[in-house]
Amino acid sequence: MIYLDYNATTPIDKSVADVMLPYIQTNFGNPSSSHEYGIKAKKAVETAREQVANLLGVKPFEILFTSGGSESNNTVIKGVAHSFRSKGNHIITSQIEHPAVLNPCQFLEKNGYEITYIPVDRYGSVLPSDIEKAITSKTILVTIMHANNETGTIQPISNISIICRKKGVLFHTDAAQSVGKIPSRVDELGVDFLSIAGHKLYAPKGIGALYIRDGIAIEPLIHGAGHENGRRAGTENVIFDVGLGHACLLAQTLLHDNTVRDLTNRFYRELQTLFGNRIRLNGHPENRLPNTLYISFLGYSSDAVHKALAHVAISTGSACHSGATTISPVLKAMGLAPEEVGTVIRFSLGRLTTQNEIDVVLDNLADLINESNDYSI
Repeated sequence: MIYLDYNATTPIDKSVADVMLPYIQTNFGNPSSSHEYGIKAKKAVETAREQVANLLGVKPFEILFTSGGSESNNTVIKGVAHSFRSKGNHIITSQIEHPAVLNPCQFLEKNGYEITYIPVDRYGSVLPSDIEKAITSKTILVTIMHANNETGTIQPISNISIICRKKGVLFHTDAAQSVGKIPSRVDELGVDFLSIAGHKLYAPKGIGALYIRDGIAIEPLIHGAGHENGRRAGTENVIFDVGLGHACLLAQTLLHDNTVRDLTNRFYRELQTLFGNRIRLNGHPENRLPNTLYISFLGYSSDAVHKALAHVAISTGSACHSGATTISPVLKAMGLAPEEVGTVIRFSLGRLTTQNEIDVVLDNLADLINESNDYSI
């Protein structure tokens, strides 16, 4: 198999697995224990917290470890809704958010909250002016993803943050797809909350992090003992915390390595040469993640492309809603023509992708063209 579905999940980097191993085999202490085993575990968790904080350019105590991006998103949305209810009941998001944002918003909508779902342009971009128009005196939170998991389009987060700050509204970004791929420093983005999913940046599944700006207190999603400075109950997942910390350290060292970007751009140029005007890139042509191509194969069904690439792991959208028979909400929001919806394939490359693998994929797609030409004759 050739793996081109890195936006769905990434393999655990070998160096990440290596640093986790001692905490599986020997350093198994509870970080809350006062003896040597606990002290070692506590130190490992705090080192990992520093590594995550360094990648984002924030203070370590502003980082909260979670079970993943979904928990981080739920913690912010439900926490703000509860803690700031006296100020208002209005939350703003976009039509193209991950279900881990949309579903909590819909839950709150059923419980007396007002949710505004901002549309996007044909590139899948949110317009900051639409956010500004939607803010009211009752708005308590704006939540807009940093980069879309399907199209890879990067949202104008820093511009939106200026608006939110001016209006006195808290701002959250789901950065699950962007952290580790593009710069995601909080001082540049200007957000109050930022969500991370470990398995999107070569750490294990089941670990994530949430940045909460110093001075902001929200109700915890999980109640219990006073772990994570009282912000999330439950004995710390030392093994996975260590893994995420090292993955962030690794991402920081590789952030300006353009290998994946160059390979993705070459792949797209070759696809253009091969298919000409029979392909279309969905999403922003430039302002998108460096590893993502969301392609419409005009005249070919996505099933036909899947069949031609039977040994290649690809996606027609997000893995979180694979198997769904309805149109992708992202494609619908972008106004994709109905006849084009069933032609879309997402390729997402990663650190382990090779030029040879891309060449094999291109050869298989060339065979698809030749077969369809033979059939038409």
